[in-house]
Amino acid sequence: MRVPARLVPLTALTAVSALLTGCFSGSEPAADDSGPGGKRIRVAMLQPPRSGLSPLSDDAFKLSRWSTAETLVKLDKEGDAQPALATEWKQSGKSWTFTLRDGVTFHDGTKLTPEAVVASLTKAATASPKPRILDGVELTAKAEGDQVTVTTATVDPLVPQRLSSPQLSILAARAYKGKTVDPVGAGTGPFELTKVNGTSSATLDRYDDYWGEKAKAPGIDVKFVPDGTARAAALRSGEADIAEAIPVSQAAVLDQDLITEVPMPRTNTLYLNTAKGAFKNPALRAAAREAIDAKAIVEGVYEGRADVAEGLLGPALPWAAELRTPVKHATAGKANGQTITIGTYTDRSEMPEVAAALQQQLQKAGFKVKLDVREYTNIESDALAGRFDAFVLSRATVLDSGDPAAYLYSDFASDGSFNLSRFADPEADKALRKAADTPVGDARRKAIVQAEAAVLAQDAAVPMLHERVIQGDAAGVVNAAHDPRERELVTAETYIK
Repeated sequence: MRVPARLVPLTALTAVSALLTGCFSGSEPAADDSGPGGKRIRVAMLQPPRSGLSPLSDDAFKLSRWSTAETLVKLDKEGDAQPALATEWKQSGKSWTFTLRDGVTFHDGTKLTPEAVVASLTKAATASPKPRILDGVELTAKAEGDQVTVTTATVDPLVPQRLSSPQLSILAARAYKGKTVDPVGAGTGPFELTKVNGTSSATLDRYDDYWGEKAKAPGIDVKFVPDGTARAAALRSGEADIAEAIPVSQAAVLDQDLITEVPMPRTNTLYLNTAKGAFKNPALRAAAREAIDAKAIVEGVYEGRADVAEGLLGPALPWAAELRTPVKHATAGKANGQTITIGTYTDRSEMPEVAAALQQQLQKAGFKVKLDVREYTNIESDALAGRFDAFVLSRATVLDSGDPAAYLYSDFASDGSFNLSRFADPEADKALRKAADTPVGDARRKAIVQAEAAVLAQDAAVPMLHERVIQGDAAGVVNAAHDPRERELVTAETYIK
């Protein structure tokens, strides 16, 4: 049983505070008192880097949230493509031609050129594994004068949206000289990444030659604090100005004026291993689905700060609910003492509690349930290798392109790079491909919902709830971003009073 946050011993909070003391002081550069943002911004981040801050991994979203790495295109609130490093683009069949912005320099002083853009895009397109946004996509880039032409193997209506993914950030040539991609001093954003201390901290300074509006804050000091109680304590004690992803267990004990709750396109899902073990049997997958009480998990674990899932796509995409029709599932069988192992991770403090709740619910349905809970970096490879009967994951559904087709393909296509369910179904593959190929608009939305139905009909995954992110901003923070796509956090407009 979870100890209520308000009953956490004072000695524990004191220890957390002592641990954080010095994380944001003493080691960072001195504050620059010029401009409205004379103070550096101290940020407590949820997850440490998984791949040395390589933009070809999920670490790309850290670079984006710190406004250090940029892409050719960015997305507006509606998910439509808008100019960034590219000012305009046009399509001709399989090819899209992008005109680059003038006067852009990388943080090492070199100029943004078509050749630099081609190098970055080619590195991503030929990486193994590819960035999720390029799952199922063959992409080539070519410099033509002062423009870049991007060509895909088939007509792709989502090329501009794909190029907005932080995993396709454009970096200077210096980033690609080693065996891994190193973003230090290689971005184009208003803040330059100057130092990375492993999985402990990172330092960014204002880049005064930025092509756009100069950053108001002199810099950002980042501390990676996986423990949710510690992040909340850092905000409460004044050790952090911005605390990412405050756990719901801590939200109630913080000053409510300091927290913002944002509905997220993020779904907490139980992925069922369809290739081997108990859940290779469709009837047992159906039995697991029927045994899960998502409402009890929302109320018990998330304290009501989440929405019960009706599908993989949640209220952040309201059109999904409008287009969705009832899904016909297989008939549930009986567990009869089948033993299953559920894996999850500790990086998000709610996940072990969700797994424990699922253990109780599934045991009532006749399953014998074991749990395997570790840090994400230590469990991801086993999950991708299919070593669990089920895996609980909090998954962003439009993280990459602003469009959920890429997420659905990545997670549920037979050749998807993040197929935790080991799901391979010809009809689902057909629906997923159709969703990916349909032009942007109402027809595409309908195809996406049909693809979702094809996955849910086979019980490859059981969506349980849609999360709301809780961000903590100290009283002096001005213009911190509250981005449901988790692409922005500190921008050029963010500063401390």
